[in-house]
Amino acid sequence: MVHEILPVGPLQCNCSIFGDPATGKALVVDPGDNIPQIERILAKHGLTVEAIVITHAHIDHIGGAQKLRNSTGAPVYMHSHDDKLQDLLPLQAAWVGMRVPDRTDIDTPLRDGDIVRAAGAEFHVLHTPGHTPGSISLWLPSETKLVAGDTLFLDSIGRTDLPYGDGPQLLRSIHDKYFQLPDEAIVIPGHGPITTLGREKECNYFLQDL
Repeated sequence: MVHEILPVGPLQCNCSIFGDPATGKALVVDPGDNIPQIERILAKHGLTVEAIVITHAHIDHIGGAQKLRNSTGAPVYMHSHDDKLQDLLPLQAAWVGMRVPDRTDIDTPLRDGDIVRAAGAEFHVLHTPGHTPGSISLWLPSETKLVAGDTLFLDSIGRTDLPYGDGPQLLRSIHDKYFQLPDEAIVIPGHGPITTLGREKECNYFLQDL
């Protein structure tokens, strides 16, 4: 499987591009910005986008989704509990000094336990609220990879001081959903370097009481 991680936008959100060379189909996670660069990566691998997944509706993760939807015709998936955050896009843009992006049409609302079948693989949806009410993570068992959005980072966890954030809920999400996965799971956070679940269990200060 093709898997490229492209940091996009001024906040360097990790956009993941998964592709199946056999079918030429791709899934793009969190196309927050830099859509021309994403399209160049897709073209390099001869891939066509069949699904776009948003882990949560902060501007750095969702900002370019409608543009990619328009150019590819691919449906957008996101949890409906983050609809209110889309309403706050003008405020979010003001916080970080970005232009206000087009609101993204959500074609398929996601729920915990859903499976997104794309790029020749099955992506299992884990509803992991806390950073935002509708935060989701994607578990890809065939690759032992977890796309964590802004729930878990190398040596840290997602911030919960923004609107609708909930610190205790975020820790419950990590305990109830992530701790059921194997320690060797590769964690692709929403920003920064990749890590493993086992490493974070052992070394991440915020997880020591879980």
